[in-house]
Amino acid sequence: MRIEGGGLYAASTGGSDTTVELWCNDHCDLLHVQGEDVDALLAEVRDRVGVRDALVEPDERLVITDDCLKVHQEDHVDAFLRRHDCLLLPPLTYVDGGKVIRVLALDPENLTALYHDLLTEHRVTVEAMREVGTVTQDRPLLTLDTALPDLSARQHEALRSAVEAGYYEIPRATTTDALARDLGIERRTFEEHLRRAEKKLLPALVDHVLP
Repeated sequence: MRIEGGGLYAASTGGSDTTVELWCNDHCDLLHVQGEDVDALLAEVRDRVGVRDALVEPDERLVITDDCLKVHQEDHVDAFLRRHDCLLLPPLTYVDGGKVIRVLALDPENLTALYHDLLTEHRVTVEAMREVGTVTQDRPLLTLDTALPDLSARQHEALRSAVEAGYYEIPRATTTDALARDLGIERRTFEEHLRRAEKKLLPALVDHVLP
């Protein structure tokens, strides 16, 4: 489910390619931050909860915070989950000004009730849903589609247009210049969105597909 808004991290991703994945550890948060404005977002994190340690790469940061964000702002989603006996599957993902959550419910009626309850206070979109019959070694709970990183709207648009126009065919059926014109943006801007999308997806695919 995608929930519009969602506090500090969600607001910091609005209007940019920045994405945040969050694993809550009660006493601190583990953040994986990627995108254009990682330093600006981390400045806000330092002011609000503090930064204990960070691994720095050109376009991403792996951060351990001094404190858990829940201590500083009420997380309304937790209350909804408890009310309807639903479980949250980490990480939380913040992208394009909203929060994307993955929820597990053993009773589908609980999931439906959660959705309608959330709508009373939030703008909510169900982005994907599947039924889990059993959890076995050859059918894990977290499948490839749920393990892949999320793309921003602009990254998704650039990658989809490249695939559909034959950019990855051999030989290529189009160029980044032509694709950029079709989308009404500069070639360099298009290439940046495409490069960031590829950088997010390829390492995840290698980890899950190659032995």
